[in-house]
Order: sequence, then C-alpha cells, then structure tokens
Amino acid sequence: MTANIKPVDEVEILVLIDNQTDSLSSVPEEFTHEWVNLHNAGMEQISGAGQCCANHGLALIITARRGGTEHTLLFDAGPVDFAVEYNASRLGKSFASIEAIALSHGHWDHAGGIPAAIDLIRKDGQTGELPVYLHPGMFRKRAFPLSTGELIEIREIATPEELAAQGATPIVTDQPVSTLGDMFYISGEIPRVTDYEIGFPGHVRRTEDGTDWEDDPLLMDERYVAVNIAGKGLVVFSACSHAGIVNVLHAAQRDFPGVPIHGLTGGFHLAGGNEEIIGQTVADFAQFDIDLIMPGHCTGWRATNALERQYGERVVPIAVGMKINL
Repeated sequence: MTANIKPVDEVEILVLIDNQTDSLSSVPEEFTHEWVNLHNAGMEQISGAGQCCANHGLALIITARRGGTEHTLLFDAGPVDFAVEYNASRLGKSFASIEAIALSHGHWDHAGGIPAAIDLIRKDGQTGELPVYLHPGMFRKRAFPLSTGELIEIREIATPEELAAQGATPIVTDQPVSTLGDMFYISGEIPRVTDYEIGFPGHVRRTEDGTDWEDDPLLMDERYVAVNIAGKGLVVFSACSHAGIVNVLHAAQRDFPGVPIHGLTGGFHLAGGNEEIIGQTVADFAQFDIDLIMPGHCTGWRATNALERQYGERVVPIAVGMKINL
C-alpha cells in the first residue's frame, strides 16, 4: 500500500531534546547551532544557565510548509518534564503551534515529557483538538537486564486515559496514519526483514496477567514518521530504531515506492549490544543512497564515526537546540 501524504515545500526540524550538546562542530548551511538559536531568542551572553539541557532521550518539533499553510508535529517529548519547558523557554519556542504529537514507542526516554508538553501547548494558547498518536502495545510494564544480570524495571508511560484527562485526544492504533493536512505520515508496525537486526536483546515485558515476564526484544509498538519534500524526497524520523534502522528504511521504501530518501534522523540504536552490527548496518545504508544522515540520541559514537567514515559530509550528527531547514 502506498502511503497517503502530499509533498510539502519545506521542513524545519528543531531538536528540543537530544543526548548531545554541540555548538562547535562545523555544519552545513541548512543547520544552525544551539548557540545561534539561543542568541536569536534573546540570549545576550553564553552561560551554563542560558544553554539547553542535553538529556538521554529525543524530542523533535517538526514544521512542514506547503504554499501558505504550515503544520507542526511534536515527535516524542524526551525523558522528563523539566527538560521540555527548560529547553523550550531558552529557545524562545512557543508550543502554541504544535497541533499533534506522535510517540515513537513506549519507553520513558521518549514519552516521559509528553504530559508536560501537553500542558505547555495549552498554556501557550493552543485551544484546538490535540491528537496524540499511540500504539496499543506501548502500555505494558517493561524491564531490561543490567550488566549484573538483574532486571531493572522501566518506568511506565502515561496512559491514554491520563492524556485525555489533560485535554488531549489519544488515537490508539497500530495502523498507519496521515495527519495535519496530509503533510505527515505515521507508520504502522515496521516489518522485520533483515537477518541481523534482532531488536533489543534481553528486553522483557509483563505477561498479560501481570504475574511474570516474557521476552520482548522486537518492541513491535515502534513506528517512524515521514514527510515528503517536493523535488527532494522523504525525510524519515526514526526515534530509537529498535526495529533496526535498515528495517525502518526498507519500510519507508515499501510505504513510498519510487520516492527517494532525502534525509534520515533520530536514534539508530547502534550502541551497547548492537555495536556488533554496525558494520553490516553501515554497508546496507548504501542501497538507499540517502542525501543527509543525521544520527542522534541512541546511535552511539562508534556508529556515528563509522557512518561518517563511509559517507563523509552526508553525515551530520544532531544536537540539542539545533535547527535544520530542508
């Protein structure tokens, strides 16, 4: 099935939350560093208190424009409430323009800030319906093993009922969705087609009766978001890539046959136990001929370095407070 979204003229990405802060490395002209964006928002001198807070998680404010119309989607909201408001206030970003939220999967480092984001959207004056796109498999208790072998539980995310009580409209589905004037595509479940991307080994979830744990390495609740820029191609947003980033790219090609992939950003989850598949992953990127590869969050420095060595200037890591105009 071909995905049903219409091409847009341009896309702006504001990195609200990411693991990394970096305002010194050189970047292409489409990118502006955190310090520039902070200065444009009124910061008169650089200081620790004036900068954004890097944190383990991801939140992207994505604005798509077509003609005189624009729509804004919040893709994930980072790990914790304070980071949302802390970074937004320093960047001078009003949340009133945010019309929908898409959650990539049910982990705290992507969902922990959603209640705060909803409060800020309403506080800043957005009074319309606020759909929050969720997968039904996101809400069961999860855990993963520490290096000692002990399981440590992962904090649950806000339930649809809790988000509705805040005034949002939860849309819980495992099917693909186009939204906001057909500018944004939120995928369905991502097929697993490679033989080496095996998800998150050791990850478990509570059984349906809540009495025990069961293996959950595939995290089938994960989804990607895409925008199609006219004359350039897709920009694919994959927040954590537990599905395997190559599987995500195959899914995007299947969902948008014949449309090139112009940009890819988010966390590629090639750190920790997944470092052993960096070589295969980097090699497999070649078949997609991506113009701009923007790793962040959980990609890991080894994978980022390997991508840069292979693809050169096409690789630009993201960092908190960065703005990207495509």
